[in-house]
Amino acid sequence: MKRPVYELSVFLLWSLFFGPLCSSYPLEGGTDVPQLRVVEELDRLKLGFGWRNLSCTLCKAIFASVDIALLSDSNMERVSQALGEVCVRLHLANPDVCRDITALFRADVIRALQESFLWPTEACAVLVGPSCGHFDIYAPWNVSLPQIPKPPVKPPSPPKPGSPRSRILFLTDIHWDAEYAEGSFAECNKPLCCRNDSGRASLRHARAGYWGTYSKCDLPLRTVENLLENVAKSGPWDWVYWTGDIPAHNVWSQTRNQQLNELVTITRLIHKHLGRNVTVYPAVGNHESTPVNSFPPPFVHGNHSSRWLYETMAKEWAPWLPEEALETIRRGGFYSVEVEPGLRLVSLNMNFCARENYWLMVNSTDPADQLQWLIHILQESENKREKIHIIGHIPPGLCLSSWSWNYYHIVNRYESTITGQFFGHTHTDEFQMFYDEETLTRPLSVAFIAPSVTTFVNLNPGYRVYYVDGNYPDSSRMVLDHETFILNLTLANNRPLKPDPSPSWTLLYRASEAYGLSTLFPSDMEALIKHMVNDDRVFQRFWYLFYKGHVSKPCTDTCKTSVICLLHSARYDLLTQCSPLHGDTHKKSMC
Repeated sequence: MKRPVYELSVFLLWSLFFGPLCSSYPLEGGTDVPQLRVVEELDRLKLGFGWRNLSCTLCKAIFASVDIALLSDSNMERVSQALGEVCVRLHLANPDVCRDITALFRADVIRALQESFLWPTEACAVLVGPSCGHFDIYAPWNVSLPQIPKPPVKPPSPPKPGSPRSRILFLTDIHWDAEYAEGSFAECNKPLCCRNDSGRASLRHARAGYWGTYSKCDLPLRTVENLLENVAKSGPWDWVYWTGDIPAHNVWSQTRNQQLNELVTITRLIHKHLGRNVTVYPAVGNHESTPVNSFPPPFVHGNHSSRWLYETMAKEWAPWLPEEALETIRRGGFYSVEVEPGLRLVSLNMNFCARENYWLMVNSTDPADQLQWLIHILQESENKREKIHIIGHIPPGLCLSSWSWNYYHIVNRYESTITGQFFGHTHTDEFQMFYDEETLTRPLSVAFIAPSVTTFVNLNPGYRVYYVDGNYPDSSRMVLDHETFILNLTLANNRPLKPDPSPSWTLLYRASEAYGLSTLFPSDMEALIKHMVNDDRVFQRFWYLFYKGHVSKPCTDTCKTSVICLLHSARYDLLTQCSPLHGDTHKKSMC
């Protein structure tokens, strides 16, 4: 029997409420922190709609009723309309958003999920929470590692004074909104505001600013271009990492042509301002596709495939990448390339680990064989004594459980080869730790998560600079320091009479100075976490920088415990490593 209704309903509503909030925290396994995090964000932002109106009992009743209707395929259009009305009647979103997102997602979701099984208790566990059911349809799986012994681990040593450093520009989550309108309402009843259809605000404090706005708004193109003009002057750059999410958060009303136009426009602006002598290494974000999060594995062909997106990426990124890399981009949106002798880059398509990618409900076992391919690259590099940097959009700790577990296992095996991991997606300034699998006490790698270019939500625009051990024999190629720069919107938008025509992107902080660290090796970042636990002043400094210098509420007690727990957890289900810090099961369960 065809059973698309639960999947359709879940992913239409899931994409509406969770996609725009940039969070991929999984709801599997019974932990309720991801749900609490999203609820906190919705409360903080006062979005004007409430998915919590969907109670457990009502949720199950809706799904059971619609399932009966869908015993006949002729009811598909009628049921689709009914789901849009449910969204409206429960005040889950603005009526236009409810109906548009239902129409946009319907065809792809049904096509992808007719062979999957998701019962009412499972569907409602996704939407309402684990108290309403159990969501566990993804079978565990394992990748195969070569039968080659792991080399002895040699702890990294700081470089000698005067050793070369590589200076890397890192851009992520640009989220350009082509419909951004200065003077429009900064608060509205849709998931994204400051737009032409948000209405005109008469009061100054309620208006969208010229350079951007502290609200649920993305950026005008002039701010993106101003950023690129500034970073071009701030060079030279050895190279650039760019981890995706180009389009805005209007996920209910996007088309393929719009997505491609935004990809082409931003790519060419980067090339224009940074010049042909600076190589940019991109990664694919979850917002590049439409519907958002829709990234079918390569076994899906025809109009439902991602060929329309990957082909354009390969064409636009060709000035930066060799043909071998372009071939794997066309196949699955990932690639590997030599940056310079002794250093290789791997760019992963992290959409193949994302639970919001509904295509993975067809088959979630190592989509596109990406992790097995990664192992092959890592083994070759180990044989050649190369070091590897990995970039991607979604951090590995936010992935599906089996994918995250396998990735963690790979990092453990190749800890001497993988010397840098760089991600985005959350829009905030954070990191995730990897530990040895035997004892979960020895830190062996760090996934650095850089803050966004966009303001979404209530943030200053920003970008990151990494300083990495440079190009010389036996270089560790590890991160030594990083800097975060911001555009202070309060200053940029509020000069007397008119906005600043040439605003300054200023240094918010340098990690070594802010935290008193000589390097940012895994042992240093582990020591920083312990320092946060023991000295609340250090944690509060981290919390201020977490939001790029624009904090709207304090973080104490449970909030602090949860944040520190997440910093420890680069694997989705790995919460036990928090116990040495917090000491009891109750606090640990709050993660």
